[in-house]
Amino acid sequence: MPTRLEHFIGGRPMPPTEGQYFESTNPATLEVLYEAARGTQADVELAIEAASKAFDGPDWSNLTPTRRGHLLRRLADLVGEHGDELARLETEDNGKLLREMKGQLRTLPEYLYYYAGLADKVEGSQIPGMDPAILNYTVREPLGVVGAITPWNSPLTLTVSKLAPALAAGNTLVIKPSEYTSRTIVRLAELASEAGFPDGVVNVVTGFGREAGAALVEDRRIAKISFTGSTATGRAIASSAAARFIGCTLELGGKSPNIVFEDADVASASLGVVAGIFAAAGQTCIAGSRVFAHRSVYDELVERVAERAQRIVIGDPLEDTTELGPLAFGDQLNKVESYVRLGVDEGATVSYGGQRPETDLPGYFYSPTVLTDVDNHMRVVREEIFGPVAAIMPFDTEEEVLRLANDTEYGLAAGVWTKSLARAHRMARHLEAGTVWVNTYRAMSPMSPRQGFKSSGVGIEHGLESMHEYTRLKSVWINTSEEPVADPFIMRN
Repeated sequence: MPTRLEHFIGGRPMPPTEGQYFESTNPATLEVLYEAARGTQADVELAIEAASKAFDGPDWSNLTPTRRGHLLRRLADLVGEHGDELARLETEDNGKLLREMKGQLRTLPEYLYYYAGLADKVEGSQIPGMDPAILNYTVREPLGVVGAITPWNSPLTLTVSKLAPALAAGNTLVIKPSEYTSRTIVRLAELASEAGFPDGVVNVVTGFGREAGAALVEDRRIAKISFTGSTATGRAIASSAAARFIGCTLELGGKSPNIVFEDADVASASLGVVAGIFAAAGQTCIAGSRVFAHRSVYDELVERVAERAQRIVIGDPLEDTTELGPLAFGDQLNKVESYVRLGVDEGATVSYGGQRPETDLPGYFYSPTVLTDVDNHMRVVREEIFGPVAAIMPFDTEEEVLRLANDTEYGLAAGVWTKSLARAHRMARHLEAGTVWVNTYRAMSPMSPRQGFKSSGVGIEHGLESMHEYTRLKSVWINTSEEPVADPFIMRN
């Protein structure tokens, strides 16, 4: 029988109020891994109540920023100590390569260490005034209870990128993980409790978006929503947040251009293209799914990418030799298949892939796919597929490729491959994307801020700037004069 996974509320496991559970399966083997608590509004309310009590309670509110940093460092240590366990749990849940997850778990503690160091570095400032008797200064305060809704493609990394700055700033959290990947997020909350965070500071309610997620977004006790997921859901969350005048950080979809110029090292660029779209089976918002190659190197690039795609080892993500695991669930596989069929109907050519591969496992596998004879107006090029599908297009001039690259509703990331330093700077300046990589792709650091432009989101994650996303700014004015106010109807300068 599969194990049962409960909510984590108020520092302990808690069964669902209505007693309902749902199954989570291994996408590679289709075996049931566990049954997770199916959260409802009642469960969310209990979690928010616990988080609110913790936020106002002395064990958390009286903790100095430096002590909050100590707790984050202890949590970082525990995440590192349990790295192999967490990596395997996440691989079994969403099908990402175990060797990739082990790599992520080696760096994930660095996110927590980074924000631990920033916890007591969030400072206000003294503002010069025109009246020497008036002292004006600012302070940054925590917001309160933060609602975090996290996706299935990189659950731990994307949850920690919200949790770490929110806790460092002094907030408490209620996390609603994806229904496809609940286990590692509950485990993270357990480790936070073990690290010494007071009961109720970190809470997890598992379940579905239309039930638990919607209840979290709409609760008036939530001070901020931080969400990573689809643009459509992000719009709905932004609308709800705007109606209540609360903040939201939204990391949404992408259709990122990866541009190869004629002076690029084509061999290196082709590997960057492969990594940009086939790593994590293309299930990443920053995937370089639109590939633009200068006409003089187009044929060579297509040949190199297709040849490498043909050699990609597809199979069990727990095996070290595997390079491409399954898609995370059946509906995602169906979505990828339907988009490839749509692309062919629109006139695209499948240069490689375009089908389910033969494997020894019954899971949701799809071949790395290269589409050619495409243009920037096709739906397969304009809409986010979230799978291992690269659309490769030729271009002739820098001006043309800039126009094509920016002709999208998204603006999350972009890649540029060139030996020209001047061109690299020009492209970085004019590409409408929050992150621009030059002669690399998918580089990441907790110290480097990330922001989506256009329909790719609002707000900042990572870096010092993200700490401000979880604080509010208060301006304090103190009259230091002992003289009475001369005229109460005149504003003091």
